Amino acid sequence: MNQDRVTATDVVSLFLSFATHNTQSDPDSGENPSALRLLNFARFLGDVCRQVGLSEVEVDGHGYVYATLPPAKGAESIPPIGFIAHYDTSPDFSGEGVAPKIINNYDGNDIPLGALVLSPEEFPSLRQYRGHDLITTDGRTLLGADDKAGVAEILAAVQKLMRDNKAFYGKVRVAFTPDEEIGHGADHFDVGKFGTEFAFTVDGGELGELEYESFNAANATIRIIGKSVHPGTAKGIMINAAQIAAEIACALPRGETPETTEGYEGFYHLYRTQAAVEKARMDILVRDFDRQRFEQRKAFLSDIVAQTNFRCGQEVAQLSISDQYYNMADILKDRSDIIELAVRSMKSVNIIPKIVPIRGGTDGSRLSFMGLPCPNLFTGGQNFHGPYEYISIQAMEKAVDLIAAIIRRHAGEAPPRQSAAPHSQL
Repeated sequence: MNQDRVTATDVVSLFLSFATHNTQSDPDSGENPSALRLLNFARFLGDVCRQVGLSEVEVDGHGYVYATLPPAKGAESIPPIGFIAHYDTSPDFSGEGVAPKIINNYDGNDIPLGALVLSPEEFPSLRQYRGHDLITTDGRTLLGADDKAGVAEILAAVQKLMRDNKAFYGKVRVAFTPDEEIGHGADHFDVGKFGTEFAFTVDGGELGELEYESFNAANATIRIIGKSVHPGTAKGIMINAAQIAAEIACALPRGETPETTEGYEGFYHLYRTQAAVEKARMDILVRDFDRQRFEQRKAFLSDIVAQTNFRCGQEVAQLSISDQYYNMADILKDRSDIIELAVRSMKSVNIIPKIVPIRGGTDGSRLSFMGLPCPNLFTGGQNFHGPYEYISIQAMEKAVDLIAAIIRRHAGEAPPRQSAAPHSQL
């Protein structure tokens, strides 16, 4: 397998320059942004925006980066359009010392990643990228395509427009956000300052994906207070918080977990447990596309905790639930014009639209309810949040083409139809 580096396009060089920065968000800090490294990266990213040629670049104290592509001559009256991506990476896996590998002309076989193997047998999505140039991890870290690829693609798209003397486009606002991975990406986003009627987040996966339906999402925490005494004389006295946590975990429906669901199916995701005899903590994600079922899921957790306390004869378990975001389809169902803009733009650059629900978080969900409707566009990445993450360079370049096409079509200029084959034939 040829692993020589390809000649870097703008989007690739931008992405590689971002990937090596550790921008993991911290779910336990309680700060905004959640880590100093995010604010440092935001300042670096602001400098990149200036180098690219954007104006009105602002990096605020919460780590949000705002910038503007001024309109082309004669397009000053066109309403502005926006594009948003987050630059933080998931706390689920290490983002320290990311060392991307580039695989030229992927041959369809296993890809060694240090002690790991990225195999099409385990990850069938690889098969559709045979012949593509891939960027992978070295097996020790995540890659960070979620969502530094989106950041790079937005910047490469505005570069592309600025370099085209014939391009006609209105004002474009871009924003890059921290802490999306821990549910706080929109906490301090200034919709009024951003100043667009709608925007697109560039935070999706597979080439061609267009998403305007998202989960209703909540984070639940169950804290259990036990009583630790010597196990030899524990009868009638000990309250084993670890054992109670295990019983609560077993009460969650086995067929309603991330690894057993797909499509529009919701789930409970017990993603962290800290347990000892004297105390335990369980963190659970609650997800469902249907709002009524979402509320039922939260009520189900309340019932489990109530039953646990009844069985123990005292209040040993406490539940706290905080809603994170809601299904943005509730907002976007009345904005078919935005969806149509994306679909027509995809077809104009020979991308086959793949309209799917988002089975994950996106800033667009909360921003839609904050008055900024935000469908989500693909980045081209796969297997996010772990060492098997990879992204197709050709898919990244298609994302750049799409963003530029949306901007031009929004301004009333249908982009020239490209001669390249649809993505399924690349």
